[in-house]
Amino acid sequence: QSSSRGMSYFLHSESCLDTGPIYVRENGKLHVVNQGAGGIQDVTPKTRPFRLFSKSFSVELCMNREDDRARRQRTDHFIFTYTKEGNLRYSAKSLFSLVLGYISDNVDHIDSLIGFPEQIAEKLFSAAEARQKFTEPVTGLRALQKFTEAYGSLVLCSLCLRNRYLVISEKLEEIKSFRELTCLDLSCCKLGDEHELLEHLTKEGLSSVKQLLLKDNSLSDAGLRRMTAPVRVLKKGLENLLVLDLSCNPKITDVGIGYLLSFKKLNCLDISGTGLKDVDAVIKRIQMQIGLVHSKVPLKEFDHSNCKTEGWAEQTVLQWEQAVMEANKPQDNLGSRSATLRFYGKTRRMEEVVKCTLVEAETKASGNLQFYKEKVQNCHLPLKKEVAGSHELKNNRKRALAEQERERTSKQKHLCLTVEDWDLLNTY
Repeated sequence: QSSSRGMSYFLHSESCLDTGPIYVRENGKLHVVNQGAGGIQDVTPKTRPFRLFSKSFSVELCMNREDDRARRQRTDHFIFTYTKEGNLRYSAKSLFSLVLGYISDNVDHIDSLIGFPEQIAEKLFSAAEARQKFTEPVTGLRALQKFTEAYGSLVLCSLCLRNRYLVISEKLEEIKSFRELTCLDLSCCKLGDEHELLEHLTKEGLSSVKQLLLKDNSLSDAGLRRMTAPVRVLKKGLENLLVLDLSCNPKITDVGIGYLLSFKKLNCLDISGTGLKDVDAVIKRIQMQIGLVHSKVPLKEFDHSNCKTEGWAEQTVLQWEQAVMEANKPQDNLGSRSATLRFYGKTRRMEEVVKCTLVEAETKASGNLQFYKEKVQNCHLPLKKEVAGSHELKNNRKRALAEQERERTSKQKHLCLTVEDWDLLNTY
């Protein structure tokens, strides 16, 4: 009681400031001093819940479309199968396959693949090819160049673009990125003398070409002069050429055949359907200077069955062709409007195919001018006759070489180093 009287006296004193409610704990209970009544009241404090945010605050989870697409692609990390009972079963993919898929999705961002193992690179190329990364306009070319500069002929060693001039026009830069090709078929493509791809044939990246088929490409003597200029003067370009097909090019004359004599390694040559004037003189000249013999029967090297697209990028070339064909496919509602289709070039491909077959038929009717390098045959004759024949063959070769040297000293110096040739060489 004395303590309560002292507290009330203190509260009613004039010198005391208003400090708010005063709590007093006595005998384990909490009491509040009621200043208005001058007494002490028992109070049980009500604890309010701690609120971090106000009542009006709300949280909403937002995801953009990219995150949603990434979340849906997480199912690719699993392989889903069904058991015999029909229950769905899934197993996680290996880390290697996950990493391979991620890199193939971003293959255009690779800096370089030089020195990377070929076995892993082939799997990476197949994964990117399955995702059709090489068909994209800009990123596809950049990704393909990374593989070709590192692996060369493994990406593609043989390329057949026979009658596929649309693919050449749409994917010219991609085709030019291939290196170390050994076989290239450009038959029936109507490229002409000024086409960029023919100029690319003389570059160092295609010096490995051994079989070149340029049948029915509207070539003339000017095109052959441009194509053989690096070989004739600089000993570069198509110096390793073994098989050459120039048939069905009626603008090639006797002058153009003279440019071909610089291909000293030729084993097979086809000039059927060209515009030769003196056929006998050309046959004799080819036999004397590069040792090719006129064949009486068609050669299998020119039946276009040996040249096929081979390499890692085989399916990539097929994807290019399918994309070009779908883009140029005529619509069904315009099937009867032949004039409109002809204007937009929809029927041009079929016309060119028919024209190519007609040219082949005319060439067969006029006769074949195919040449091959005669091999040494084992004849069933006495040894003396074989030795005598070999001596005669050597003498003929010596005579041919002597005549060739005379021609070089007298005329071919001027033919090889004309002003036009130097102008051409300045462009390379």
